[in-house]
Order: sequence, then structure tokens, then C-alpha cells
Amino acid sequence: MTDLRAAVFAYSEVGYVCLEELLRRGVTVEALFTYEDDPGEEIWFPSVAKLGREAGVPVHTPVSLGDAEYELLLSLRPDVIFSFYYRSMIPERFLRIPPLGAFNMHGSLLPKYRGRACINWAVLRGEHETGATLHRMVRRADAGDMVDRERVPILFEDTAFDVGKKVAGAARLLIARNLDAIAAGTAPGIPQIEEEATLFGRRTPADGKIDWSLDAPEIYNLVRAVTHPFPGAFAFREGKKLFIWKALPEECPDDGMPQGTVLSRSPLRVKTGKGCLRILRAQFEGEPEEDGEFLGKTLGEGSLLE
Repeated sequence: MTDLRAAVFAYSEVGYVCLEELLRRGVTVEALFTYEDDPGEEIWFPSVAKLGREAGVPVHTPVSLGDAEYELLLSLRPDVIFSFYYRSMIPERFLRIPPLGAFNMHGSLLPKYRGRACINWAVLRGEHETGATLHRMVRRADAGDMVDRERVPILFEDTAFDVGKKVAGAARLLIARNLDAIAAGTAPGIPQIEEEATLFGRRTPADGKIDWSLDAPEIYNLVRAVTHPFPGAFAFREGKKLFIWKALPEECPDDGMPQGTVLSRSPLRVKTGKGCLRILRAQFEGEPEEDGEFLGKTLGEGSLLE
């Protein structure tokens, strides 16, 4: 059991498992700041708010962090602040309140992949590993001294969802491994090497548009980076949006056909900048998801995806 009073800012799967670990270790969570789930968003992770309420933790879901939340933290005087996948920047004045400091869990191996959607970006860029980093919070996002990191592999067939599950497990491990040192005020502070830092911004559904001039492995990485539960990679067939949920890159001879051309229907293969993409699962917008070979019956050889 850990004698520690904390204010926690948390959301998503990493937020859930880290909060769960704090509660399991006996941390007194004086206040939990989170979000009510958006009914317009596909929610694939358990509710942080529900976990907090069931544990008797005061739960707050402000639209933004302002004077009221600052005054609340001042009155509570927590020993430490934890941020686990909270979507908003926590103002610097909040970070100065707890005597033991403020700590964030980031879903990459810092200083690489600072910023938003770090797991999706890592899969998109074909990385073979990523991880979780527990670090001190400073004014700049994801730039504070590191306490600890835990690596996880990214396998060839892993989607961003698969990698997110691994990162959540790594995050739980980091909390378990470092909580006593944080409570004692002896957690290490390892400076990040700024020259090695990379920064990535948020992604939008429009970023899933497929560029058929790219090589097949690059398009494959896009598909698995934004497939379920994310908005999906897509192309257009005669103005109708086609989502591609599962695919594989394959080698194909260069037959001079335009990129985006359907080369065969069974299996369903599409010409790319180099090689071809074999489509395994897809759906036209507003229609049921189907196997690629079934969908291939409606796409004639030589038809063009844009």
C-alpha cells in the first residue's frame, strides 16, 4: 500500500489501467478529472469515469481547465498530479501545486513521437517498436525529464488497436514499478535528448485518404494504423467512399496500368506505386462490411479506385 494523495487526469485505456493500478496500490485519489464519453465517437475502452465513481472518487468532467479547477486543486493540496492520456493540456500553474510534482504517461518511447496520436503515427511510419514513457510534466508537452520507459514490439500484422493494448500494459507496469519512488520523492529524472525529439500532430478522418502512388507496404501501414476502431483508410469508386479495413501488401509485376487500378477480383488486388494491395475486408460507406473477394464481384477488373 502506498501512502500518497493524488489528483488524476485520465482518459482512454491507458487512463483506465493506470487509475486502476493506483487504486489497487492504495493511493488516495482526491479528484479525478476525465471526460464523459462522446456518443458520436466509437468508444472501445472502459470508462474511466465509471471506475472512479465505483471507487468513491470525486469525478469531475469540466469542458476546460480554468479557475474553478485550479482553486479546487489548491484546496485539496494533493501530493502529486498524474496525467494519463488526458486530452487537454494541463495549465502550468496546476503543475506547481503538488510538492512531489506532476507526472504524465506518454504512449511512445520519448523523445520520439511527442504529441498526438503517437501510436497511430508509429504504426503508420512502419516502426518495429514503441512503448510507454513516464515523465515529469513541464510547460511544453511531453518534454519533461523521464522517470522510466517500457518497450513493446510492433509486429507486422499489428494494428494501432493491438499496439495500444500493449502500450496500456506497459503503462500499468511503469506505474507499479515507480510508484514507491514517486511517493518517496526519489523518482529519477532523465533529461530527454532534444536533438532526437520528433513531434507529431493530431490526425483527422480525412487523413485516411489512400494515395495509390505510394508503395504497397506504405498503404498497408496506413490501413492498419487507422482500421477499427479508428475512422479507417479509404478511397473512392465513382464518387462513393470505400473503406478498407484489412489488407496485405503483395508483389505484383508492373503491367503499366494506372495506380489504383483493380488488377484482379478474386483475390481483390489493387495496383499501387510499387506492388499491389490485396484487400481482405472493406465496405462502401453506408453498406455492410464484406470480405474482399465478395466485394470484388462488384468491382470489375480494370476499374479505378481514386
